[in-house]
Amino acid sequence: MRELTYVFEEMGQAWANRLIDLLVAACHEVGQADGKLEPERIAFYRQAYDVILAEGEAANPRAPPSGKRGRTKQSKVLNLIDRLRLYADDVWRFASDHNVPFSNNPAEQAVRMPKVKQKISGGFRTQAGLETFCTIRSYLATLHKQGANLFHALTLTFQGAVPQPRFA
Repeated sequence: MRELTYVFEEMGQAWANRLIDLLVAACHEVGQADGKLEPERIAFYRQAYDVILAEGEAANPRAPPSGKRGRTKQSKVLNLIDRLRLYADDVWRFASDHNVPFSNNPAEQAVRMPKVKQKISGGFRTQAGLETFCTIRSYLATLHKQGANLFHALTLTFQGAVPQPRFA
């Protein structure tokens, strides 16, 4: 979504906005269908997806072979379109599997935070410090996803009554 937004806003390519709208519409329909679309609806969305990607390819023609060894360098937009085609099943997995979220933002945030913390504070530069930080961060992320009050959980932890997350 982030790359499609860039292609639409910065490069002025309308097909990217149509693809964003299609994905968001499918996401809303998945939410209304309790996490899973019928195969006919998935086929409908996938067909529209392919049509929009074809529009994107028409707006971004492939570079002719350069005559050098290896693959010819293509534009970033065309590389995005190629990835969207190659990983189409992964892009649309949220529509057929209720365990797959629409966005990977929470996963990216979980990975990004330790790197930022390591750069800023310097307090977790040792392996043991990093492992401690990751343990704390993982525990709090789990409690947050389960709707717990993190301040209350930390207060209880420091009082010796560590709240345990629910397990599936």
